[in-house]
Amino acid sequence: MADNESGPLTPLELYDRLTAQGDRVRTLKTEKASKSDIDEAVKQLLALKVDYKTSTGQDYKAGSPPTDATPVIQNGPPDDEDDFVDPWTVQTGSAKGVDYDKLIVRFGSSKIDKELIDRIERVTGKKAHHFLRRGIFFSHRDMHHILDAYENKKPFYIYTGRGPSSDSMHVGHLIPFIFTKWLQEVFNVPLVVQLTDDEKYLWKDLTIEKAYQYSIENAKDIIALGFDVTKTLIFSDLEYMGMSPGFYKNVVQVQKHVTFNQVKGIFGFTDSDCIGKISFPAIQAAPSFSSSFPEIFNGRKDIQCLIPCAIDQDPYFRMTRDVAPRISYPKPALMHSTFFPALQGAQTKMSASDANSSIFLTDTPKQIKTKVNKHAFSGGKDTIEEHRKYGGNCEVDVCYMYLTFFLEDDEKLEQVRQDYTSGAMLTGELKKLLIDTLQPLIAAHQERRKQVTAEIVKQFMTPRKLAFDF
Repeated sequence: MADNESGPLTPLELYDRLTAQGDRVRTLKTEKASKSDIDEAVKQLLALKVDYKTSTGQDYKAGSPPTDATPVIQNGPPDDEDDFVDPWTVQTGSAKGVDYDKLIVRFGSSKIDKELIDRIERVTGKKAHHFLRRGIFFSHRDMHHILDAYENKKPFYIYTGRGPSSDSMHVGHLIPFIFTKWLQEVFNVPLVVQLTDDEKYLWKDLTIEKAYQYSIENAKDIIALGFDVTKTLIFSDLEYMGMSPGFYKNVVQVQKHVTFNQVKGIFGFTDSDCIGKISFPAIQAAPSFSSSFPEIFNGRKDIQCLIPCAIDQDPYFRMTRDVAPRISYPKPALMHSTFFPALQGAQTKMSASDANSSIFLTDTPKQIKTKVNKHAFSGGKDTIEEHRKYGGNCEVDVCYMYLTFFLEDDEKLEQVRQDYTSGAMLTGELKKLLIDTLQPLIAAHQERRKQVTAEIVKQFMTPRKLAFDF
């Protein structure tokens, strides 16, 4: 509990501190402070939010000072609503990671339940991807509308993206693309992939040339996953915006229908953010509308879009869904994935800017082994005797979490869970299993990437008609 010199802070004092700390976090992001400084400031913000709820019994809301100055004494620990999720930062106080059920309630999306998974299997005639079966893609908006369209032989398309912040992607970046590839194959639909190099130029200390170069390098990693060039367009914002009037017209329409107050409320922008940041959300919104791609859709404006993405991107598309009917477009549907945890634990997501938190697609077998053995947070006990007696905790063990993403065999994964929980499997054995799973997967990816020539990249990134008639 936060104190001052004369005792615990009053609710109003806590509120003022929280407001100031929130401003500090935004200022650090604006000034491109180091990741460690931002993370530390966010941790302090989360701790203050917990203190505030303990003191008042209410969640902190910016602009709404506490209505009742009488402290509320709660029995037991405070409600664990101290997750901080926006498109740039993911932090939680829990070693188990973000509470996704609470996030669904907070964001107003719908849970991907057994009924929806069964319907996807029924409609496609294919077994659900293990990301669906294991709750890795866990939340959606309007997925039933997409399935209705598919059953009625109406077209739709898939849109996903990547913010190219380095020349190498990490394994966490693969998750939406692996799932997107499965969706594209089972539904046989066009795919557009947006590379937001303009966003990275605006947010990070990069030249325009470097941001575009990262787009090309990231495109090679995406292509190496095996996407079909006759059904897929990959585009760089810096390049495509200047060559597509349809795309730019949609950007401008979105810009006209979103106020500065709205983007401040949604994204936390401040008066000191550059105007490029304030207008950028309209650029991420525009690919949700089929008329942004006249070569693919023959100018049609009525084709619905499905967006698979990590849930931290949802604020962009809540905004998009609000604007869509006002400019006579269908609302995009969404499927949200969980975050891929950092090696050090699920309190934050894996970051390309922290080499030790990430396993990169360029890592050698030796680097993978060293990173897993040295940095992967363990749910095991301190000694072998204790571990054999009490077992390990799969809910916080990063190696087990990673296996839920990359070990496709359901029965083997369940056996691992039972063995580790019972103590029959030791932490070293679990780490070895993850290393043995990741090393060949990443080596195979590196081999495929070597085959991706500049000419192949150009084919994917040239606006053109795809293998569909509209």
